[in-house]
Amino acid sequence: MKPAEYHLTENPRLQRWFGGIGLAALLLCAVGYAANPVQFHHSWLAAHFFVISIALGALIFTMILHLTGATWSVPVRRLFENLAAPMPLFFILFLPVLSGVHELYHWSHGEAVAKDPLLQLKAPYLNQVFFAVRTVIYFAVWTFLACRLRHLSLQQDEGDDHSERLRRTSAAGVILFALTLTFAAFDWFMSLDAHWYSTIFGLYIFSGCVVAGLAAVILLARHLQSRGHLVETIGIQQYHDLGKLLFAFTVFWAYMAVSQYFLIWYGNIPEETIWYHHRWHGSWKVVSLLLVFGHFLVPFVLLLTRWAKRNLAVLAGFSIWLLFMHWVDLQWLVMPSLHKEGFVFSWIDGAALAGCAGLYLKYLGWLLRRSALAPVGDPRLAEAVEMNR
Repeated sequence: MKPAEYHLTENPRLQRWFGGIGLAALLLCAVGYAANPVQFHHSWLAAHFFVISIALGALIFTMILHLTGATWSVPVRRLFENLAAPMPLFFILFLPVLSGVHELYHWSHGEAVAKDPLLQLKAPYLNQVFFAVRTVIYFAVWTFLACRLRHLSLQQDEGDDHSERLRRTSAAGVILFALTLTFAAFDWFMSLDAHWYSTIFGLYIFSGCVVAGLAAVILLARHLQSRGHLVETIGIQQYHDLGKLLFAFTVFWAYMAVSQYFLIWYGNIPEETIWYHHRWHGSWKVVSLLLVFGHFLVPFVLLLTRWAKRNLAVLAGFSIWLLFMHWVDLQWLVMPSLHKEGFVFSWIDGAALAGCAGLYLKYLGWLLRRSALAPVGDPRLAEAVEMNR
């Protein structure tokens, strides 16, 4: 292999650009906070989760790859590890949400709780102190798993065999991940309307995270290869398999969405149906239909073919499109609690997204430069590379 195959060698100018964009966007967000704190906190919640969902999707897939031991995935596993690793940054970026609980969540208003018997029953769980404690636990678990798995993988590059420790960590990690992500979905999104509930909501959020993580790793691999890295390591076999997984979890996302909708439609309970009523009002109806066609039907039809999954330009295009649809999905989840009459795009939405994404990409670039781009110490790497020949 060429020396540049596994190591970034070019000037990190792009990394500096991302950092500059992120900091400039944060200054704009400060202006947005001063002008409209309620809009700012809703925008920040949606933007923050859009970015962290990529890392969460990469984290669960890192653990799945260790548990399954799939040889084909070894060349791309380090990309998943790096995408998942910036969890400490995400905790810092979540602090505005913790400080804006009063602007986001109706249950944080004491006078509202005093007048609402249902909120009174939920008060032992839905209160600001316990909300903050649970959030710290979520990030502690995710940070430990992401950093632990990457640390062991990097030690393996030095010649130590940590395959069994990586599997054991992943085995416990998938259980902890499932619990923490489910309760984070309840806390951060479902409690925006504290009267509404869905037992399948955690899986809905999980499926969106996986789609985002897979789309991001495809785009990252394509970017690195365009710069001359991993050209001989990641081949059409890896892209084809990533494409199949992207297709599968796009279908899984749709299955979760349809299952949730039809169970609520069939039950016809006012406390449940009102949530969908808000998303079928005004221009939110257009957004709902966009998700049906853009997040499922069009990708399903076009990604169904083997050709689409092996055409790298098409696969990258669909990855970008599905990331956009994931952002639309998060707007659909968060914003009806603020803009009940219809979809409204605020400049604060764009500033929050640029701020979170810019800092994430800055951190990601720093991680990519600090280690090999593939797990060179994994004994299965040579076999995986040979699959592409």
